Amino acid sequence: MADWIMSAKGKTLYEKIWDAHVVAPLSDDASLIYIDRHLVQEVSSPQAFDGLIERGLKLRRPDAHIAVPDHAVPTFDRGKTDPLSMTAKQVARLEDNARRFAIPYMAMGDDRHGIVHIIGPELGFTLPGVTLVCGDSHTSTHGAFGALAFGIGTSECECVFATQTLRQSKLKTMRIEITGTLQPGVSVKDVILAIIAKIGTDGAKGYAVEYTGDTVRNMTMEERMTLCNMSIEAGARIGLVAPDETTFAYLKGRDWSPTGDKWLQAVEAWRHLPSDPGALFDKETSIDVTDLAPQVSWGTTPADCVPITGQTPVSALIKDQPAQERVRQSLQYMDMPEGANIEGTPIDQVFIGSCTNGRIEDLRRAAAIAKGRRVADRVHAIVVPGSEAVRLQAEREGLHETFRQAGFQWRQPGCSMCVAMNDDRLKPGERAASTSNRNFEGRQGPGGRTHLVSPEMAAAAAIRGYLTDVRTMMR
Repeated sequence: MADWIMSAKGKTLYEKIWDAHVVAPLSDDASLIYIDRHLVQEVSSPQAFDGLIERGLKLRRPDAHIAVPDHAVPTFDRGKTDPLSMTAKQVARLEDNARRFAIPYMAMGDDRHGIVHIIGPELGFTLPGVTLVCGDSHTSTHGAFGALAFGIGTSECECVFATQTLRQSKLKTMRIEITGTLQPGVSVKDVILAIIAKIGTDGAKGYAVEYTGDTVRNMTMEERMTLCNMSIEAGARIGLVAPDETTFAYLKGRDWSPTGDKWLQAVEAWRHLPSDPGALFDKETSIDVTDLAPQVSWGTTPADCVPITGQTPVSALIKDQPAQERVRQSLQYMDMPEGANIEGTPIDQVFIGSCTNGRIEDLRRAAAIAKGRRVADRVHAIVVPGSEAVRLQAEREGLHETFRQAGFQWRQPGCSMCVAMNDDRLKPGERAASTSNRNFEGRQGPGGRTHLVSPEMAAAAAIRGYLTDVRTMMR
């Protein structure tokens, strides 16, 4: 029986998982914790593998890792990739290392291939109550299943390879309660952007965030993943949602999920994971989303967001001098005037995809807006499924034809324009409506300007050629 079942009353979900994984206390605030699962990709792993080879070390548990290339993979015309390119070398190196250390490997073209944070849940590799790490900050995605999941650095990847443990400092806890019913045209991407705008990019720094409330309980697993995915953008390494019947239904029958009596035992244990009624959080906040409008970022952090019906800020009205200067610099980079309406801003490219919004439900919402319409003449729009499983499901439903007929390009799975480590990127000065998670300077290409939006809003922008309120296209 799992340790958290035996725990005293008054613990949070985070505390239960943490306590169950402490191998040994190291100091007042740090412990050696056991790591159950490790997701490996081509960007953060090479030096970690090299460290093992140089020291003559073996993997402690090869079965506790899966490897997949996602950041650098091309999403268009893969057959013409130059074998001497950096992309090809990175992918080949990951494949070689996976073979050398007997790690399950999901190659491009494999039905299990995709973005690491999408295939983990698809395969049932992500499970409630586990500790899960990856050399990528958006590992917080997996917290949607009640897993303690967080991004790590290269040296930490090597440590997990060799020992299945990590030295970690225990975080404080924060609860964000989300209530209300989302209106048509408003989705979970708008919810998390509004939360980040409310608390700021450091608002959850040092905390493990648990999302609660009726709105969260009514979310699908894919919506919960989007919510937890962007926790890192508010400063939190960890975002969590307590596992429930929705979680169990999603995981049942997946490749890495328990089966038979082990499944029944696992579910019984998972039912004890949610925070106890008397659990105390170090910090709490709430948001009512009933009247929430679609959100759009105007600046160079995800906190720089306003409703599509809003305006860019006026720096002179900001009392804090550093904040005033940051707004000026952000607007200058984005080539946006102060006090201007967001709606109507022309865009050059549209990107629908990423580990934030590349799942089947995201594509369905975008396709519903694109159906029977055409992408504006000067807009380049691409749709990139988050995994092969998503691509195949979308094609079974005919979504790819809906997008193609509307003038979108239908691509192969990968991180694509989200991170611009591949062929998909903005040119200097180009402006994009993007369903990705970050709008930092140069994130989607040097000199590129990114407006973060939901899948519905991205599709609407592609059709009209400018940032627009998707609700006006649904009436």
